[in-house]
Amino acid sequence: MVTVQNLIMRYGNRVLFQDINLKLDRHKRYGLIGANGAGKTTFLKILSGEINEYEGEVIIPKQNKVGVLGQNQFAFEDFTIMDAVLYGNKRLYDAIKEKEELYVTGDFEDDATNNRLADLEVICVEEDPTYEYDVNIGKILANVGIPVENHNDLMSTLDSADKFKVLLAQVLYPKPDVLFLDEPTNNQDIETISWLENELKRHEGTLVVISHDRHFLNAVVTNILDVDYQKIREFTGNYDDWYIAANVMAKQMELDNAKKQKEKDELEAFVRRFSANASKAKQATSRQRKLDKLEIEDIKPSSRRDPSIVFKAKRTMGDEVLNVINVSHAYGDNKVLNDISFKVIPDEKIALIGGNGVGKSTLMKILVEEMKADEGEVHVGATIEPSYFPQDTADIIEGDGTLYDWLRAFDPKREIAEIRNCLGRMLFNGEQQEKSVVSISGGEKHRMMLSKLMLENGNFLLLDEPSNHLDLEAIVALGEALHNFKGNVICVSHDRELLDAFATRIIEIQEDGTILDFHGSYEEFAEQRAAGTI
Repeated sequence: MVTVQNLIMRYGNRVLFQDINLKLDRHKRYGLIGANGAGKTTFLKILSGEINEYEGEVIIPKQNKVGVLGQNQFAFEDFTIMDAVLYGNKRLYDAIKEKEELYVTGDFEDDATNNRLADLEVICVEEDPTYEYDVNIGKILANVGIPVENHNDLMSTLDSADKFKVLLAQVLYPKPDVLFLDEPTNNQDIETISWLENELKRHEGTLVVISHDRHFLNAVVTNILDVDYQKIREFTGNYDDWYIAANVMAKQMELDNAKKQKEKDELEAFVRRFSANASKAKQATSRQRKLDKLEIEDIKPSSRRDPSIVFKAKRTMGDEVLNVINVSHAYGDNKVLNDISFKVIPDEKIALIGGNGVGKSTLMKILVEEMKADEGEVHVGATIEPSYFPQDTADIIEGDGTLYDWLRAFDPKREIAEIRNCLGRMLFNGEQQEKSVVSISGGEKHRMMLSKLMLENGNFLLLDEPSNHLDLEAIVALGEALHNFKGNVICVSHDRELLDAFATRIIEIQEDGTILDFHGSYEEFAEQRAAGTI
């Protein structure tokens, strides 16, 4: 379906990857993984034709229909939601719109008009043989949570998350032979991600997808494309299969090299001892030839680096942690929180979940007193020292100073070495710590916020979508840190692997603003939800 031959990609003097030869087959779903900056998105753009400045060839048969997930959520503001999805089949969209225009303005006494209508009808039959495009689009939109009564509203009426759902519907509707998806799970709720998993598992063509959601990759992909060492290596299996295989390979290389190094040392010692001895000269020469042929392969360090995230509370908390009593809040007529009450006891770690727009971030802001509820009370224990990770870090991490300066401003008395070590833990080396705050990416801002939380040493962590923009290695490290933390956690996330790592209690905000309070792990919650017992 997709053939890559002798591909080389450079940015200036930097080689991103070289000598790439791949054949991506039909009925296979490829997860494209690698460290941030390794070139995943660049490779996907090369495959989809968005980038043409490279050496080598990418071959996709002309008869194959290609679908690419759009990233510009504002590209269809003046379209109805239904039309934005229909646009995924551009040929059908153009034919339908021209046909509608001709029926309104055309001269039916003119043969040219009638002939054109006949041509357009042929296109519609070829692209939509059952004349059910509106029914099929309606089903997809309903599945991603866009109500039927809104399907003819303008795209401009939707929030950012719902716009992205429409773009997902747009790329899936035509059922392309080759499908390229870059981070399709970003900012999506768990129900939408589950629906997408099921849709992609039924995809009969070729799929290449980038995602930092480990659960999603394990559920969907059949093969892994690993961008590392300036190469793209293919593994059979899902993300966990790749992780095991990659570690086994690295260990085997290490053992092989150790064995070769030992043999090399022995040969060198023999040559040194006997090269001057006439009776041993022949043996020494033979061993020197063998030594010359013995290649010690360097084990290249992976481009991936694991951050070291450690949260330590400086104060032990008492018995009173948090008590939420009859909290309600509305935006106009939309009541997002409806008489919510729950009590948190020491050491509980809570996953706060629910669909997009149900009020998770609102509740978090009320808990940290960033906003006041319309009704109800929030009582925080006297010994509680909260640390808050907001969903949008862009408005907080700003200014003209360096990364180091930004962190030190929160606690000028803090030891310089401690601040720099904390930044180092989050993979900012000495030179990078002097970068300007305004120049860093969204992922780097999230790592900065995690650095701030580590320095604060709070005993109650409140995190709102902390895994957005983080790579797989950072998400795994965050899950381990929350699991090991000796304190309380409330975390909003749609990343099921992260939730599985730490949560001992699940609070789900329902569509009506009430909550479902489940004591147990996320895995237990998901199992009981699937069984219909909760």
